[in-house]
Amino acid sequence: MTAEVGLRERKKAATRAALAGAANRLAVELGVEHVTVEAIAAAADVSPRTFHNYFSSREEAIVASIIDWAERLTDEIEARPADEPIWDSLLAVFLGSVEDGAAAHARMMAQIEMVLAHPSVIANQLAALDTMRRRFAEVVAVRTGTDTSRDLYPHLIAGGAGLAFKTAVDIWAAGPPERSLHELVADGFAQIRNGLPQPGR
Repeated sequence: MTAEVGLRERKKAATRAALAGAANRLAVELGVEHVTVEAIAAAADVSPRTFHNYFSSREEAIVASIIDWAERLTDEIEARPADEPIWDSLLAVFLGSVEDGAAAHARMMAQIEMVLAHPSVIANQLAALDTMRRRFAEVVAVRTGTDTSRDLYPHLIAGGAGLAFKTAVDIWAAGPPERSLHELVADGFAQIRNGLPQPGR
C-alpha cells in the first residue's frame, strides 16, 4: 500500500510539474494573452479537466514553478547539518539553485518581461512568493527553535533571504551583468547578515 501511495504521489507531482512547465513555456513563447487552458493541457498531454485538478487558472499554473522551487529549497535546507548557521544553510541552497551565463540570463529576462507585461500574472507571482516566504519561515523556525506564531525572527530571516535573492536577480537580469548572479546573491546575503552597514562614500 505504501509503495502504491508513493507511486501515485510521484505521478501527481510529475503531472503538476508538466502542466506548470508547459504553462510557463507557452506564456514566454506566445504571450500570456494567447495561452489557453486547453493549450497548456495539450502541451502536457492531459485533459483540460485534469488541468483544473491542479490549478484554478492559467496564471496560477504559469507561476507554479516558484512554489515548486521553494519546496525543493526547503527540503534542501532541512537536509543541511543541524548545527550549521541558518544563513550558511540558506546561502548554500540558494546558490545551488541558480544558473549563471548568457543562456540563463536570456531565460530570466524573458521570464521577467512576461510577468511584468501582465498584472494578473504579477498578482499570482506575489501570492506564490508569499507562500514561499511562509514555507521558509517554518523551516527556519524548526532549525532555530523559534515559533512562527509568536516570533519575528523566522519571518524576518525568511523575508530577508527572499528579498536579497530577488534583488540580486533583478539587478542581474537588468544587465548586461557586471557581476555573476552567484556573486550578487552572495553579496546580498552578506550585507543583510551583517546588518546592512552603510557603504562608504
